[in-house]
Amino acid sequence: MGTLALVMFVALALLITTRGKDFETRRSAPTKATKTEIILDNLSFSPDTLRLPALLKVTWINRDYVPHVVASADNQFKKPAVLKTGQSISDTFTTTDTYSYFYSMSPHMTGKIIVK
Repeated sequence: MGTLALVMFVALALLITTRGKDFETRRSAPTKATKTEIILDNLSFSPDTLRLPALLKVTWINRDYVPHVVASADNQFKKPAVLKTGQSISDTFTTTDTYSYFYSMSPHMTGKIIVK
């Protein structure tokens, strides 16, 4: 009887330990994103750098109190548009490259998208 209890205790401990590791592995495994957002707020882009695979749609959302223009540093993506508070603009990046962008009225407000 004592041996059976010991075997059951060890089996239960192994089950709990294995299940916990499996749960952590699944929880920390990266997920594949289909949409990426960049938030304009407090005169900054968040995040200011994105690394992503090609063919993902990136959306800039203005949550700031002033209008913003998201412009490509060298005209690599869509024509800039004025984004009023609450408005958004999207673009899909199909080519492997680094895309730099900025807000011309605030020189420190810059960002980049790295497509691999």
